[in-house]
Amino acid sequence: MWARIRGRLRVIAFALALSVVLPPLGLAIAAALTPLPEELRSSTPTSSVRFVDRDGNLLREARLDDGARARWVPLAEVGELPVAALLAAEDRRFHEHHGVDPIAVVRAALSNARRLRVVSGASTLTMQLARTLRPRPKTLFGKLSEMALATRIDASLSKERILEEYLNRVSFGPNLRGIGAASHAYFGKAPKDLSLAEAALLAGVVRGPALYAPDRNPARAKARRAFVLRRMAEDGVIDEARRATADGEPIATIGPHPAFGAPHLVQGLLSGGVRALQPGLAWPSNPARVETTIDASLQRESEAAVRVIVERLRGRGVSAASVIVIDNATGDVLAWVGSPDVFDREHLGANDGVVALRQPGSTLKPFLYALAMETKGFTPATVLPDLELQVQTDAGVWIPRNYDGKFRGPVRLREALGNSLNVPAVWTAQQVGVAAFLERLRALGLDTLGKSASFYGPALALGDGEVKLVALANAYATLARGGLAKPLRVVRAVSSADGARTTFEPGAETRVLPARPVTEITDVLRDRRARLASFGDYSALDFPYDVAAKTGTSKSFRDNWTVGFSSAVTVGVWVGNFDGSPMQDVSGVTGAGPIFHAVMEAAMRTRTPGALVGDRPGEHRVALCALSGARASHACPHQIHEWVPLGVVSPGGATAEAELPSCEWHVPVRIDVRNGLRAGPACLAADTETRVYESLPPEYDAWAATEKRPNIPESSPFCPAADVPHASGPSASATLDIRKPLDGLKLVLDPDRPREAQSYDVEVVAPASVKKVTLRVDGERFATLGRPFVFEWPLALGKHTFVAQADGVPDSAAVSVTVRE
Repeated sequence: MWARIRGRLRVIAFALALSVVLPPLGLAIAAALTPLPEELRSSTPTSSVRFVDRDGNLLREARLDDGARARWVPLAEVGELPVAALLAAEDRRFHEHHGVDPIAVVRAALSNARRLRVVSGASTLTMQLARTLRPRPKTLFGKLSEMALATRIDASLSKERILEEYLNRVSFGPNLRGIGAASHAYFGKAPKDLSLAEAALLAGVVRGPALYAPDRNPARAKARRAFVLRRMAEDGVIDEARRATADGEPIATIGPHPAFGAPHLVQGLLSGGVRALQPGLAWPSNPARVETTIDASLQRESEAAVRVIVERLRGRGVSAASVIVIDNATGDVLAWVGSPDVFDREHLGANDGVVALRQPGSTLKPFLYALAMETKGFTPATVLPDLELQVQTDAGVWIPRNYDGKFRGPVRLREALGNSLNVPAVWTAQQVGVAAFLERLRALGLDTLGKSASFYGPALALGDGEVKLVALANAYATLARGGLAKPLRVVRAVSSADGARTTFEPGAETRVLPARPVTEITDVLRDRRARLASFGDYSALDFPYDVAAKTGTSKSFRDNWTVGFSSAVTVGVWVGNFDGSPMQDVSGVTGAGPIFHAVMEAAMRTRTPGALVGDRPGEHRVALCALSGARASHACPHQIHEWVPLGVVSPGGATAEAELPSCEWHVPVRIDVRNGLRAGPACLAADTETRVYESLPPEYDAWAATEKRPNIPESSPFCPAADVPHASGPSASATLDIRKPLDGLKLVLDPDRPREAQSYDVEVVAPASVKKVTLRVDGERFATLGRPFVFEWPLALGKHTFVAQADGVPDSAAVSVTVRE
C-alpha cells in the first residue's frame, strides 16, 4: 500500500516538476524561435518632423505615416521622474524579470480565478512593447506569442534599451506616440522638465490613453495620477509629503492642439518641391526638427493682410493671393503665404501661389530696361517712342496697347517705366533683341521661361510667359543687392531623429547685373513722381522711406502683381484665382498693392530703413529737357534733372555735361506779328517777336497732328523765311518708310458696317527734307500729301501693294496687304 502511495507521490512530484519546468522551457524555446522585430534590430529612431521658425517656435509638426506625432528622446534625456512613475504604474519588477514576470502571472491568474473574470493583467513593460510592435489577437495563443516576443526582446536588449524603446513607442493618447510627444503636447515641455505631478499624470495615461486623457477625462486622469503617486510612495521613490503635494495639484494641461503655421512652405519642404530652391540642402532620411528661416510674427501679419484684402476684393472676382518676403542680406525667406486659406476647397486653397506658374505682366520691364541701359546706352532720360506699333507674329499682326489705350508720343524711359507703358517696352524689346532679353531673365533665375525667343516674341516685355512668384521676387532681390544674385535659404538647420544636426549658411553672391544700370532702374522704381501720372498721389506704392516697386497685370486681369524692395527686404505679391478665371478690373496697384503695402510696413516695423541709392561717385546731376531728354536750353519750358557721368571724355577736356547734345526739339522762331507766320530776315524788328515751337522728329508727325500739337508756322509772304529742320529721333530715317501697314498684313471687312465707311490709315515716315509724299496703290497714284504723311485708304477686297514716293529720295519698299470678307 505504502509502495503504491509512494509511486503516486512520485508521479505527482514529477508532474509538478514538469509544470514548473516545461512552461519556462517552452517559453524559452518559443522565444528563441521568435525573430526580433526589425525596428529593434536597426535601432533607427522614428520621429514626426517638427518645423520651427527662426526663433525655435513650432510652426507645425508633420505626423508619421500612421498619423502619429512622435519625438524620440534618448533615455538619458527623459529624466528620473517620468521613468520612476512609469515603472511604479506599469512594471514594478521590471529590473528583476526577463520580459515576463512569473509572479505577476500567478498573481493575475489567482485573482482572475477568484473573481471569475479578468480583473488583473500580467503585462510587463517588455510585453507592452512587444504588443506595440506586433499587435496580437486577444486570445490565449496571442498572449503566449506576446510573452515569447517579450522574452526574446529581454534576451536581446539591455534593460536601458528596452526602457528607451518603450518610452518612445507606447501610445499616450490619440496620435501621440512616446513620452516626448506627450509631454510637449500636454505640457509644452521636454520630459526631463516635468514636475512630479505631471510625470505621474502621463504615467497614468498609458494604461488607457482614451480613458485617462487629461483634456477629455480630467477626473479619471486625476484619480489615476493619485494611484501612480501612491505606488511611487510605496516603492520609496518619493516621500509622503511630496506625494500629498503632487496629489493636490490641479490638472493643468495645454491640450494637444497642434500648431499649423506657414502650411504651404512646410508642405513644400515635406514633398521636396521647396527644398529644391535651396542649393546644397541635405535632407536626412529621418528628419526630426527643421529650423526654417520664417519670421513667425511677419508670417502671421502677412497671412492676415492676404485674408483681409482678398475678402475685400471678393466681390470683384478675387479669391486668392500669395506673398513671399525675402531678407536682402541673407536670402532668407521670412514669410511664405501660399493662399488665404489652405483648407478652402472651393477656391483651391491647398494650391501654393508662391510656386504656381502665372503670367507676370509688367513686372519684367525693369530687367528689360536694365538690359537696354547695358547694351544700348539707354539712360532714364532716353526718349522712347510711344506710338502705334505693329508687330508681325505667326498669328498675324499684333498691335500692343497701353493700359488706357492712349499714345503719348515721345516719353523718357523714366516715365515709361514709372507709368508702366506697354508700347515703349515692346519697342525696347525689339531694340535689344528678344533672345538677349530672354537670356537675361533666365540668368536671373526665371528658368520656367523655357520656350524659344521666337515663341515669346516682343510680347515677353509685357510678361507673355509664365514665372513663379518665388523666382520673380528673388530676381527683384538681386536688384536690391545692386545686381548680386543670391540663392534663397528656407532652412537654417535640420536635425535627424538620432540627434545629428546639420546647419546651412546663406548662399554665395554672384554678379548677374552691372551695378550702374541697377542703380538707375532702382532710382526710377523708387521715384513716386515718375509714376504720378498713372498712379496718382498716395498710392499703395508710397512709403515714408525708400521702396522701389513695380506692379503688373496680365491679360484679361487674370493675374496682378506688386513686387518691390526696401533696403532690408524684398516683398512679392500675387493676386488672382487658382482656376484662372479673370478678375473684374483689378490691377496690380488695387489688388496686390494694398497687400504689398501692409506686408512691407510689417516687415520694416522692426528694421531700420535705409537709402536705396547712395552716393554716386563719378556722376552728377544736370538739367535736361523734359520732352527731348537732351541737355536743356534756354528755350525748353520744362526741365528735369538726371545723373550723368562726370569726367573728362574728350581730348578737348569737355565734361560729360558738355558732351550731352543740346535740345533741338524746342526751337525759338521769329514770328511776323501781322499774320502769325514765320518771319524772314527782311521783316522789321517792330513786326516780329520770338516764340518757342516744338520741332519733333518726323516719326512723331502723325501723333502730333492727332494731338493737335502746334506746328511751326509757314513762311510769311511779307518776308519769306528759310525752312526749320526737324529734330532727329530714335527712329529717324534717311529714306521713305511705310510705317503702317506691315508687309503681309491681312485685313477683314466688318460685316456690320457699310463697306464705303471702312478705311485704313497708311502712314509714311520721311526724312526732314521731304515736304510732299505721293502714295501709289497697285501702281496708280492714290494721293499726294504734306506732313503728317497719313493717307486714309478705302478698303477694297483683294491683295494690294503700296509704294511711297517723294522728290530727292528713293521710293519706299513695297508693302502688300490683303483685304477679305
